Amino acid sequence: MPHKSLQIPLSYEEILRKAEYFCVYQDRCHQEVLTKLKSLTTSQTVIDNAIVHLIENNFLNEERFACSFARGKHRIKNWGKIRIVAELKARQISKYAIDKALKEFSQEEYFETFEKLANKTWNNLSERDSAKKKAKFTAALLRKGYESHLVFDKLNELMS
Repeated sequence: MPHKSLQIPLSYEEILRKAEYFCVYQDRCHQEVLTKLKSLTTSQTVIDNAIVHLIENNFLNEERFACSFARGKHRIKNWGKIRIVAELKARQISKYAIDKALKEFSQEEYFETFEKLANKTWNNLSERDSAKKKAKFTAALLRKGYESHLVFDKLNELMS
């Protein structure tokens, strides 16, 4: 009968090293780091001390996380402000950090991305029924997190 291997608890130094590596690999929010630490230890004191260490040594920085998250999601996934804000709020990021993150891309860049995405979305829809095409177009851009006034203005422009 196979025996269950006993898991040797990690030392505080090993937990810190793993947490530091976790944060260096990519920017993380506090929530992700907390989840990781909980998977490594059951001691709330160790978790609290590790979080303090990570913040003091700049491994964990909510503002930096929010800014890189917003930049990446906008430039790579073409997300709009509404979706970015919602995702950051879901990660319990402060309003201050969210406001700072939204300044990571200019208005010009934002509208340029929106225009490219809207045109690409419209051209890729093979729907013959114009009502269905409008609905699919609108849904796709709202799902990406763009403001409804931008979406409907663009739809009116494309329909004329």
